[in-house]
Amino acid sequence: MKAQILGTGYAVPEEILSNADLEKMVQTSDDWIVSRTGIRYRRIAGDGVATSDLAYRASRSALEEADIAPEELDLIIVATMTPDMPMPATACLLQHLLKANSAAAFDLNAACTGFIYALATAENFLLGSDKYHHILVVGAEVLSSVVDFTDRNTCILFGDGAGAVLLGKGEGNNGIIATYLGADGRGSSLLTIPAGGSRHPASQETIDQRMHYMQMQGNEVYKFAVRSIPECAGYVLDEANLSTEDVDYFIMHQANIRILQAAAKKLKIPWEKVLVNIGEYGNVSAASIPLVLGEAAEKNKFKTGDLLLLVGFGAGLTTGAALVRWGR
Repeated sequence: MKAQILGTGYAVPEEILSNADLEKMVQTSDDWIVSRTGIRYRRIAGDGVATSDLAYRASRSALEEADIAPEELDLIIVATMTPDMPMPATACLLQHLLKANSAAAFDLNAACTGFIYALATAENFLLGSDKYHHILVVGAEVLSSVVDFTDRNTCILFGDGAGAVLLGKGEGNNGIIATYLGADGRGSSLLTIPAGGSRHPASQETIDQRMHYMQMQGNEVYKFAVRSIPECAGYVLDEANLSTEDVDYFIMHQANIRILQAAAKKLKIPWEKVLVNIGEYGNVSAASIPLVLGEAAEKNKFKTGDLLLLVGFGAGLTTGAALVRWGR
């Protein structure tokens, strides 16, 4: 018995923020951004559009593809670092929007690794209990709400979007084969939103000091990512007694094109096997991997039996990987 992906979906806002637009906001250029990140565009949620709204659109698509009604859901897990509000969980807001009244619901925050964490969590619920048969796993973010658009080091990187998968139980070889989750809190200061929690509650001072926006030590995060991606990939491949030569498609968190290229080179995975959409959407944190997955599935990129290697890394510092054999 395996946890199988029965349906995928994704959603992005209509508004596009281009590098040309950013040139008018901060001291930067299209050439500089593209050469260092690979990003040309990112999607930005409009006024009044929250994480749950994007999550709803992605979830509806996944449910429709799987031909599963919302009432059949047993659990909803939303991976996000930009919830609609601190309380209640965005997953509960999504449950209400879907009218999935029988489903339990909770949020999970592992930053950019959130989708991998949620996928592994859902697998354990499915295979560890007879109570769970259909679980909706969503990665959704409105990062524009926590990006400082006066900071050229971060505002060029991030965008908004959501991706969802519907997991169910199935027999056979297809489904989640292996997962790995890791964390190293020693690097917790490298990527933060300092204020808004119990350490630094919201105040006039935290607002004046722009502490509610994302802060990042980019060079250190880059080093961590390039080191951790091959390690995570190795863990799940070893567990499944497989090698990189068996991988049909490599889906990494879309943080920076240079990170993707360096990781693929270290793993000796041909570039044509690496799925990339960072140029169109930028870094969408927990939504990044399911957004790539949903787009590729929509284009019928995968065939039954294809081996997908998913790897994430992010604030915390967190890491994670999953090996998935495509098909029901």
